[in-house]
Amino acid sequence: MTTLPPNRSIPDTAIIPELAYADVGEAVAFLSLAFGFVERLRIFDHRAQMTFAGGAVVVMDGGGTIRPSGHRVMVRVPNARELHDRAKAAGAKILSEPSDQPFGERQFSVEDPGGHVWVFTETLADVDPASWGGELRG
Repeated sequence: MTTLPPNRSIPDTAIIPELAYADVGEAVAFLSLAFGFVERLRIFDHRAQMTFAGGAVVVMDGGGTIRPSGHRVMVRVPNARELHDRAKAAGAKILSEPSDQPFGERQFSVEDPGGHVWVFTETLADVDPASWGGELRG
């Protein structure tokens, strides 16, 4: 396991997606209200670091040009139905309702005001990947 040196200017996690938005302040407010993210650091009006359960994302100014990227961000949560209701009340566009999957997860997906797709997943059971067609390789 790689140990990363500490630095108060960056979240203490190895992978940090950077997501572009037309308005950083509005994005921070939405992600906080809808999903429970916590703003960690604001860098003027063009960038913000946000944390959630040991992970992090950077909200950045898209420079006026925001295009759908085809990516999705998956976040593990303790209660998918509860977060779904919170996100819906905050105005998130629900793409798929919470549903139980054969691989032991309950998942739903939403699109935020910046056009980013978020998949939230709650672990229901420890399921052997071989039982649904998966193959552990590592």
